[in-house]
Amino acid sequence: VQLQASGGGLVQDGGSLRLSCVASGRTFSTYAVAWFRQAPGKEREFVAANRRSGSTEYYADSVKGRFTISRDNAKNTVYLQMNSLKSEDTAVYYCAADPNLILSSIRQSKYYKFWGQGTQVTVSS
Repeated sequence: VQLQASGGGLVQDGGSLRLSCVASGRTFSTYAVAWFRQAPGKEREFVAANRRSGSTEYYADSVKGRFTISRDNAKNTVYLQMNSLKSEDTAVYYCAADPNLILSSIRQSKYYKFWGQGTQVTVSS
């Protein structure tokens, strides 16, 4: 599976962006999918995840209520809708997927097998 992330950019504080991650190679409706982010000088952190299509969504406390993860299985695409963006959301955002992830590992980047290349999100205050 190859993942291609896009949709990043420069946005003002309070603005919105929608990130997309297109998967090629295999249909990933049964895969766990997630978004992580990494700010300069910081470790990669969990943002949002969905274990499989139609299942519960999981969010980091810092983005809960502002970000939404969703899928379009027909397009083999996962999205991250980001609203009410803040300067602290500035980071490179990565999508990830795994076919065998167990629920207890869903927030841990080391358990995801496939990764996209990252897309930069910059929020100006």
